[in-house]
Amino acid sequence: MPGLLRALFAGLILLAAAAPAQADVLYAWTQYVPGGLEARAITRQAQCPQARIDQRASPMRVRAEPNGAFPVLVCALAIPRGARAVEIEGAALPLPRARADNILVLGDTGCRVTRLINQSCNDPADWPFGAGAKTEAGTAPDVIVHVGDMHYRETPCRPLNEGCANTPYGDTWAVWESDFFAPGRPLLTAAPLVMVRGNHETCGRGGKGWSRLLDPYPLVSGAGCLRPGAPFAVDLGGLSLVVMDVSSAGEGGKLEAQIARFRAQFGSVEGLAPQGPIWLAMHRPIRAAAIAALGFVAGQNKPLALASQNAMPARVAAILSGHIHTFQALAYKDSPVQLVSGHSGAELHWTAPNDVTGLVIEGAEVVAGTGRSGVHGFVTLTRDGPGADDWRLANRSFTGKALDNCRMTKRKLACGMQ
Repeated sequence: MPGLLRALFAGLILLAAAAPAQADVLYAWTQYVPGGLEARAITRQAQCPQARIDQRASPMRVRAEPNGAFPVLVCALAIPRGARAVEIEGAALPLPRARADNILVLGDTGCRVTRLINQSCNDPADWPFGAGAKTEAGTAPDVIVHVGDMHYRETPCRPLNEGCANTPYGDTWAVWESDFFAPGRPLLTAAPLVMVRGNHETCGRGGKGWSRLLDPYPLVSGAGCLRPGAPFAVDLGGLSLVVMDVSSAGEGGKLEAQIARFRAQFGSVEGLAPQGPIWLAMHRPIRAAAIAALGFVAGQNKPLALASQNAMPARVAAILSGHIHTFQALAYKDSPVQLVSGHSGAELHWTAPNDVTGLVIEGAEVVAGTGRSGVHGFVTLTRDGPGADDWRLANRSFTGKALDNCRMTKRKLACGMQ
């Protein structure tokens, strides 16, 4: 019997050695890109992992080869419309529903470490994105919209500061994993992602990691960092979400050229979504308030406001943004509802106003809405009828509690509702 066991054990070793080694998949997810949906995977292996679509082997292509700052292989696979099952190394990935009835919106999730500000990345109370991601995934979203700013660790933590001691910094894989992928893992398996580029993902900041890992457009060989891409539309079932890259709006360059470029982009939106209501997903809000005191309002974006004049299609009902680290929902007389969900991890803007009705921002008066500063959280949007015009909007803390409730019908808001 001992001899038989030894022979069996030896045989198992030989079989294991002969079998192809499975790829070490660190992270895998599905993401909307121009023209449809894509699966992506990150591995430390030399080859892309094995993928299957509807039980058929489907080879992944290399998106980005490893290098010194990013010692990981990034792989991608186009998913055809109507696919019923997608697996990477046997693990199922989330696929879209025909109609998205529950939309999760979050933004500004990274842990800010700069020369001036050292957020306590090691303290979940000060940087709650990891715990919050579990709560967000638990809301069973049909689609997750991240409105930008994932990369925040830009400089070394100050000496003797235990709050962020030993945290990595710079545009490297170690930072991208620490700031987004590791804490956000529950979101990667909860629903398909819509990823919006923020100003922290521009080429002078975290743009190399963004371009390799999350940019919806193909990575150009040798580019290092991609330029802003053109808008593209995501079909959410009777509702079109148009993604715009406004990460650099108002920062550097000639404003006249920016205004002309964004005016053309606003003018292209209707052609991307031939029918039904439209929402825009863009990191910077056009009209919102980080500060409102003594008649002074700061937080709006003048180039975007000027570019949108006479160019914003009437079918655009709402704009989903972040950038200001707070929650706000703002309705105007003749403009789309501006939602700000920039309170999902980074240090908060305590100066943002809660009482927003009556504020005049870039020449437009807020006729209805609400805000809540000083509380980390996220936003859920839930259909409130068979069509795509009526929605229930909830600002939730990371415990899942609804702190603020609104009804959104086309361009109108009614807040304080249960």
